[in-house]
Amino acid sequence: MDESIIDFQRRSRLGVIEAIWGEHKTIEQISEILKKYQFASETALVTRLTKEKGEKLLIEFPSAKFHEISGCLTMGAFEQSVRDEEEVVILTGGTSDLGVASEAEIALNLHGVNTKLFIDVGVAGLHRLLERLEEIKLAKVIIACAGMEGALPTVLAGLIPQPIIGLPVSVGYGISGGGRTALEGMLASCAPGLLVVNIDNGYGAAMAALRILSS
Repeated sequence: MDESIIDFQRRSRLGVIEAIWGEHKTIEQISEILKKYQFASETALVTRLTKEKGEKLLIEFPSAKFHEISGCLTMGAFEQSVRDEEEVVILTGGTSDLGVASEAEIALNLHGVNTKLFIDVGVAGLHRLLERLEEIKLAKVIIACAGMEGALPTVLAGLIPQPIIGLPVSVGYGISGGGRTALEGMLASCAPGLLVVNIDNGYGAAMAALRILSS
């Protein structure tokens, strides 16, 4: 089998580090990749890990940290933030969206971006969102995570002018289709300028926010 080729130039070229997709890799494959990161003195981010994989990797890489809620493992130093205020606000429609939201938050914090996380501000109880609206407006970019019908990003995009990234989550009964209904609802939004990433793609939403902040 060919060895993995790591894009260590991505940080200098694009301003982002390459994430390691952990779900379909064996522990041995991830371990070999992390050794290359160690040798290059680079910060590593592994996404979509089970608790079992994460804990086994910590035995071999004790300096790493496993973030159980998000299923992410980080190794190396986080960039230092140059600002005091939260640049990105991350919202969840419900507590069930927290894993995906946490993946986005860790990816942004790793790049030195301050974040603030608001949980359970979905449209089923619209007052919860409206109560937080003034705080949300202080951010430069919003990431809105929602499953079910995925209405939260559309509602926000009709209320505030900041760039909003819709992050559909694979949560919901029957016709929700593992996040497909939320994805299609966000793509069909009547709110102009809403950006949408793929289902459960917290890392992708974070990198989209990072690109907006860098522009």
